[in-house]
Amino acid sequence: MDTDWDKLRPVLTESVGTTVYMVLATFVAGGLIGLFLGTALYTTRKGGLLANAPIHWLLNVAVNIVRPIPFIILLAALGPVTLEVVGTTIGTEAAIFVMIVAASFGIARIVEQNLVTVDPGVIEAARAVGAGPLRIILTLLIPEALGPLILGYTFVIIAIVDMSAMAGTVGGGGLGNFALVYGYQRFDWEVTLVAVLIIIAGVQVVQFVGNWLARRVLRR
Repeated sequence: MDTDWDKLRPVLTESVGTTVYMVLATFVAGGLIGLFLGTALYTTRKGGLLANAPIHWLLNVAVNIVRPIPFIILLAALGPVTLEVVGTTIGTEAAIFVMIVAASFGIARIVEQNLVTVDPGVIEAARAVGAGPLRIILTLLIPEALGPLILGYTFVIIAIVDMSAMAGTVGGGGLGNFALVYGYQRFDWEVTLVAVLIIIAGVQVVQFVGNWLARRVLRR
């Protein structure tokens, strides 16, 4: 049976829009939360700007617990929390909540690892002239690591796209749900292929833009 694209085209368009919405919402919220957590991990470590062993230990354990959990399992594990926060465990909003949680802890580790590469001597010099921790973080630490951070965030966006596709298993909408419902469950491999090609094209655009931005920052 031939694929009826006249009927599926509006559904595909809506699915692409939903995927973009899910990815952007997760990236913005998860990116900010992850940046805060990662910076806190770096600054609270021994010898850091805000050295605090108990807080660093707590953050480190939290990241180590959440980050390795496969997203499909995290969807189920956070079901009770998602129900309390969103009011449901299925649908786009529920999927976005879990995606934000997963992205935040993943980004936290990436941010910490990139901040570690900043020359400690530069930070000590700023402290020696009387710069406060907040000023050092905002005007020195993050700008110094901006190039690697952009590459790290580019990787995260691609991971978020992957998560948005898996969110289709809980009716999260988007291209994952489109490929599952209209392709896989109906044995229509053409639909599945189209969804895959759109995701691949989107990932290529994200990777190109991320690499371009990182090169511009690193050349400064």
